[in-house]
Amino acid sequence: MGGGGKIPYPKHIWSPAGGWYGQPQNWKANTAVFGLVIAAITGLAWKVSAEREHRYRFPERDAFFPSRYWTKQVIEHDKAQKGQ
Repeated sequence: MGGGGKIPYPKHIWSPAGGWYGQPQNWKANTAVFGLVIAAITGLAWKVSAEREHRYRFPERDAFFPSRYWTKQVIEHDKAQKGQ
């Protein structure tokens, strides 16, 4: 009741995805490394975005505002408001 064996395929055809029945031995390690690369690029983009963010109107004092915790300008504004 199986699907049968693997069908014959041309061995001379190359594909970047691995071709027919491609399953590299180190796929788990490759996936982990690429996941870390994606996380590092995302973190770098997040950091640069937070540094360059500029606000003309600041959020309300008690309102939930997620970037309040990582945007330098908003953090400094909140500290100045607490000092007054």
